[in-house]
Amino acid sequence: MSTASRLILAAVFAWSGLSKMADPDAAVRAVRAYQLLPEGLVKLFAWGLPFVELAVALLLLAGIATRVTAVVASGLLLTFMFSIASAWARGLQIDCGCFGGGGPAHADAAKYVSELARDFGLLVLAAWLVWRPASRLALTTD
Repeated sequence: MSTASRLILAAVFAWSGLSKMADPDAAVRAVRAYQLLPEGLVKLFAWGLPFVELAVALLLLAGIATRVTAVVASGLLLTFMFSIASAWARGLQIDCGCFGGGGPAHADAAKYVSELARDFGLLVLAAWLVWRPASRLALTTD
């Protein structure tokens, strides 16, 4: 279970980070659409997040500092879930921008629920790795 959790999370965070890097302007639009950060922090967050996601992906893929990396992944996922729930509660109609794109778009309750469910499932995998970080094909045994 730990090996599968590591590899699934690594794939998701790599996909997410690379897709944001491919279109940094869309990443900025996505972050801005949540209306949670002051304008002065929007670009910094939008441009920095993909590098954090890729670092998490690479560390999980290699199995280095798995427990610590899973804690960071959990923090990111909780932040994403809070942001999505906040947008939904405030009646914002946005594309989450989770895997590129993002910004104002038609979104209904089903879309928000599916995004929250996806992130909750990933959070369960990250929590598993916090509890049981040792796995096959890992470079460290933490």
